[in-house]
Amino acid sequence: MTALSDRLDRVVGKKSADALATAFKLETVGDLLRHYPRRYAERGQLTDIAGLEVGEHVTVMAKVVSVNKRQMKTKRGSLVEVSLTDGKRSLDCAFFNQPWHVDKLKPGMSALFAGKVTAFRTKLQLANPDYQLLDGDTDADGADVPAVEEFAGGLIPVYPASAKIQSWQIAQCVQQTLTMLDAIEDPFPDELRAKLGLPGYEESVRSIHRPAEWSDLETARTRLKWDEALSVQLALAQRRRAAEARPAPECPPKPGGLHDAFDARLPFTLTAGQVEVGEAIAADLAGSHPMNRLLQGEVGSGKTIVALRAMLQVIDSGRQAAMLAPTEVLAAQHARSLRELLGDLGQGGELGAADAATRVTLLTGSLNTAQRKQAMLDAASGAAGIVVGTHALIQDKVSFAELGLVVVDEQHRFGVEQRDALRGRAGANLSPHVLVMTATPIPRTVAMTVYGDLETSALRELPAGRSPIATTVVPVAEKPAWLDRVWQRVREEVAGGHQGYVVCPRIGDEEDGPGGNDDRRPPLAVLDVAAELSAGPLAGLRLGILHGRLPADEKDTVMRAFAAGEIDVLVATTVVEVGVNVPNATGMVILDADRFGVSQLHQLRGRVGRGSAAGVCLLVTEMPGGTSTRDRLDAVASTLDGFELARMDLELRREGDILGASQSGAKSGLKMLSLIRDEQVIADARVVAQALVADDAKLAAFPGLAHMVHQVVDSDRAEYLEKA
Repeated sequence: MTALSDRLDRVVGKKSADALATAFKLETVGDLLRHYPRRYAERGQLTDIAGLEVGEHVTVMAKVVSVNKRQMKTKRGSLVEVSLTDGKRSLDCAFFNQPWHVDKLKPGMSALFAGKVTAFRTKLQLANPDYQLLDGDTDADGADVPAVEEFAGGLIPVYPASAKIQSWQIAQCVQQTLTMLDAIEDPFPDELRAKLGLPGYEESVRSIHRPAEWSDLETARTRLKWDEALSVQLALAQRRRAAEARPAPECPPKPGGLHDAFDARLPFTLTAGQVEVGEAIAADLAGSHPMNRLLQGEVGSGKTIVALRAMLQVIDSGRQAAMLAPTEVLAAQHARSLRELLGDLGQGGELGAADAATRVTLLTGSLNTAQRKQAMLDAASGAAGIVVGTHALIQDKVSFAELGLVVVDEQHRFGVEQRDALRGRAGANLSPHVLVMTATPIPRTVAMTVYGDLETSALRELPAGRSPIATTVVPVAEKPAWLDRVWQRVREEVAGGHQGYVVCPRIGDEEDGPGGNDDRRPPLAVLDVAAELSAGPLAGLRLGILHGRLPADEKDTVMRAFAAGEIDVLVATTVVEVGVNVPNATGMVILDADRFGVSQLHQLRGRVGRGSAAGVCLLVTEMPGGTSTRDRLDAVASTLDGFELARMDLELRREGDILGASQSGAKSGLKMLSLIRDEQVIADARVVAQALVADDAKLAAFPGLAHMVHQVVDSDRAEYLEKA
């Protein structure tokens, strides 16, 4: 018989096991059984073609409308063109030099078609797809496949698949595995399962793959969602419990200190949100329990002021603050901004400094030897109350006199180890307070799941003076003439005395790789686009170039020139995504906008409209209408509300990316949980997890739960959850 830990080659054969391992890293029986169907096709119900993503591998149930064979003009051989429909939209299939499909596919037939979606002449297409006729027992190549009739109740599971192994082949592997499977021990204690009213684990696993009817499927989903939600919340509860063992330095407010002096000089009134969040942070800093707070706020909502006031409270208590930024451009911008905000309060050790003034020191990897030596001395001696830097701050050679607070800006741009390395710098047996900031709004369910060990605060109110931004999608494949209008619009902004950005996905030098894993052209590059614009539609304007591989002094020179109005249009990568503040910049063109995420587009757009003049943002794309990519761009154009966009982004993402594998470097163990639909399950699991860990921190009395946590949240993932 077969156990969950058995290798797949012993169960499904080497060929299928190799394909599953290559496509999805599925190595064991347990891995395969946790590869849940993405959806279920019901006999007679065709798949909705609208929303398919160019470049993704899909499996759709569709009806054949027409089949035509012709000789190709430019290449030798034949082309079979098949038109499919879901009853509302059409999808084309093209078979090159495979004439036998004319005899197999007939108008009116329904079949499962699988392949990679491409765009040809602004229409969606599948090139040389595999397919399975719903009333036959062979696939596109004539090989035997399990008859669809085997699926009980007419529900056909459609699995995440690839070119190496199709959905119906995965279904056959699952069926073979379930037939040979031993009884599975339930990780939930009987008492807990009964209390929650959940079915058994084995029953749920079998039902999720072979549901007899929709009600069975929903019951199984509920149980498997609970497994995942409870696993994550148990891991987070254990991390919170462990963190309590290491105290933080107490930094209570000091009347008459730098904090009060700074507040007295503010030339503007703090928003109600800034005051409320500031009070919560002040209370956290005064305690001996390490603050771990996530501050999220719209672009321009005033997070920097909130962070600076927290840093001054820590300095008033005789401690230091470190501010970690993801890029040298942003670190330099922060250091400059903090010095300007503080004035003589930040000129410690200089002539004309205020009484008890502190010092702001910048520490980045590109400083020369003398500058670096002085910056490290400022940090180690305590002369610098605020040390701003990039990952250079985290190196072992950098030490602090008494580090009380770490502020991490744009946390999503950092790796886990980078963020965590500063936590051990507060001195023996002490952990510094940590304030994590992001301009990417985070829905409550994500906060409970990914940032479950952090208290969360939000700044939703924008300070007075911010201008509106008009956003438009420019579909150049459908309307090529619109691109000319884009560059005319940029010229109009410059003629009006303003400046603009042109953002590209890549730099364009020899180190850049190809354009991704689909069949599209490579992404547009800064170096290429800048040359074309200066010789063409933007000829005569003063263009600048900015990207991450420029030397630090060149980056700083370019940014200073742009801020001074000496550059009309800055052609850049996403290095301008955060921290860049040029109020006179009112226009932004984002080329290949479909290659950026929703949050990134929102962040980039936030670089304009920062002054008194209105901003304009043009999202240029070749993606055809009706794709989920275009839906995403339309969503960005429809609202300036970052919190609403964050929710839309979540709805458009694939399930299973909940823990952000791109940050952690590991694949997500969550397959079933939806942060949009399952907020109540996550909240309930959090309560259960806290109670269990309060009584038994190591879950010694519940080995099944401990093993479940390890399965869903492996050691790397748990570390990530602790540090995120």
